[in-house]
Amino acid sequence: MVNVARGRLHDVRSAPGSGERVEPIASVGGAVVEQILSGTLDAPVEFVQDHDEWVVVLAGGAVLEVADETIELTPGDWVLLPAHLPHRVARAKPHTNWLALHVPPSSSG
Repeated sequence: MVNVARGRLHDVRSAPGSGERVEPIASVGGAVVEQILSGTLDAPVEFVQDHDEWVVVLAGGAVLEVADETIELTPGDWVLLPAHLPHRVARAKPHTNWLALHVPPSSSG
């Protein structure tokens, strides 16, 4: 028998009323997959991460601010954020459901 990992994403209705709930889903090598459920954000959330991050919105919507660019994300939209790039989640609709893939930064420049 082959060992496979499997699971089920949390229902978007389990998102917190405010803030975010981050749940690790799987990891392999240095990569980690997380499900993020957003509630109302009391203030923008700032990030500067030491890993590359790919995120996709599955439901809801959000506004990211990256450098001088405002990026509106709706279901199906994704963005790849390189390591050490300051960015913030300016707004998120309540019950926004994301998947995030965190990968060690590539060694190629």
